[in-house]
Amino acid sequence: MIKRIKRWMLFSLIGALLLGAWLTYYAISPLKLQPSSQEIVIQPNSSLTSIANQLVQQGVLREPWRFILLAELLKKASFLQAGSYTLNKNISPYQLLLSLNHGKTTQGSATFIEGRTFAQMREKLAINDAVKQTIANLSDAEILKLIGSEYRVAEGLFFPDTYYFNRNTTDIVLLRHSYEAMQSKLSHAWENREDNLPYENSYQALIMASIIEKETGKASERPMIAGVFINRLRIGMRLQTDPTVIYGIGAKYDGNIRKKDLMTDTPYNTYTRDGLPPSPIAMPGMASIEAALHPVKTKALYFVGKGDGSHVFSNSLEEHNRAVVHYQLGNLKNKS
Repeated sequence: MIKRIKRWMLFSLIGALLLGAWLTYYAISPLKLQPSSQEIVIQPNSSLTSIANQLVQQGVLREPWRFILLAELLKKASFLQAGSYTLNKNISPYQLLLSLNHGKTTQGSATFIEGRTFAQMREKLAINDAVKQTIANLSDAEILKLIGSEYRVAEGLFFPDTYYFNRNTTDIVLLRHSYEAMQSKLSHAWENREDNLPYENSYQALIMASIIEKETGKASERPMIAGVFINRLRIGMRLQTDPTVIYGIGAKYDGNIRKKDLMTDTPYNTYTRDGLPPSPIAMPGMASIEAALHPVKTKALYFVGKGDGSHVFSNSLEEHNRAVVHYQLGNLKNKS
C-alpha cells in the first residue's frame, strides 16, 4: 500500500513537473501573429472564458483553454481589463496576460483647434476611427442635454485641446470632458478677471474671447484687440467685426465679405446690432479668454490689418482712415 502511494506521488510529481514545463513553454513562446502587429478589442464586463474566446475569434489564440489555465494558475483571472490593444507579432501568452492585466490599452486621440466651430468639432469626431459614434443623428441641443449643459447653443462651450482616450470611447464622453474643461477654466479665469469689465457674466466674456480668437492673426495682439472691443462696448459703439458677420452668413459664405453682407441684418451682424452677439462664434483658446478678461488699457477704438497678420491701432476715425488707405488700399495697388 505504501509503495502504491509513493508510486502515485512520484507519478503526480512527474506529471506536475511536465505540466509546469509544458505550460511554461507555452507561456513564453511567441504567438507569431499575422500581420506583424494586430489590434484587438476586449469587450467590457467579460469573464476570463469570454476573453479567451474573444482572443480565439480575433485570431490571437488557436484555442482558449491553455490561456484560461495560465491565467488561473497565475491568479490573474479577476484583473483582466477591457479595451483596445495593439499586439506585436512576437508577443507571448504571458506578455499578453500582463498587458490585459495592466490595462495597457491602445490610446486614441482627438485634437480640437482654437477658432474652429462646433460643427467642425463634430466633423472631426465623426471621422476619428478610435471614437465610438453615438451622436450622428442628434441635434446640438440634444447633445448639450446629454452632457448636462443648461446652455441652448453649443458654440464655444468646449475647450480646444488634445484629448487622449481608450479606443471605442464614445463621442459624447469626449464632448463631456471638453465641455467640463472649458467650464472649469472659464470659471477660474472669471474669478481672477480685471475689475469693471462690461460683461454681465462669464458667458459674455466667452463670447468676447471667441471674437478675439477669430480677429487675431498675431498672438501678442490679443490683449490689445480685446482693449479696442472693450472700449467700444463701454461707449456704446457697435463692435463692427467681420468674423461675427461671417458666422451669421453661415454656409452661404463663399470666402468673400461684401458691403451687402455688412448691411444684411442677422443676430450676429455687429454692424447692424449693438453689443455682443447672442453666442460665441468659435472655440476660444485660453489666451483669448485671458485677453478678454485682462485687456490692455488703451484709448484705441479702431484697428486695420497690415496684410501680414498684424494690425495698426488708432485712437480716432481720422487716424484709422489714414491707416486703411495706407495698408489696405496700398496693398491692393501693390498686388495689381
